[in-house]
Amino acid sequence: QVQLAESGGGSVQTGGSLRLSCVASGYTSCMGWFRQAPGKEREVVSAIDSSGSTSYAASVKGRFTVSKDNAKNTLYLQMNSLQPEDTAMYYCATSQRPLYGFPHPDEYNYWGQGTQVTVSS
Repeated sequence: QVQLAESGGGSVQTGGSLRLSCVASGYTSCMGWFRQAPGKEREVVSAIDSSGSTSYAASVKGRFTVSKDNAKNTLYLQMNSLQPEDTAMYYCATSQRPLYGFPHPDEYNYWGQGTQVTVSS
């Protein structure tokens, strides 16, 4: 069993930045960030797969950067040039078995409770 705890969300204006963190209580192999806005389906944002390769949704590529500190068992998401459409609850997820590429959400075993990001215009 792995517990994930996200932090770093908040309210910013358009063009602002936030850095999300996700601390894992146990072993992780592949980790990813997802988001869900009210009335919308969950959307994949970014992932670091089990080889260390990173992937991004087209809507955030060039603005968001995912990284992982294995020593701290922590996943990060640096979000720059935030736009109102980035407003959502952001979740991290992990799989303890190896996953590669840009895994489907159903492939992840554990999910955090989420951290809210609100971008105002």
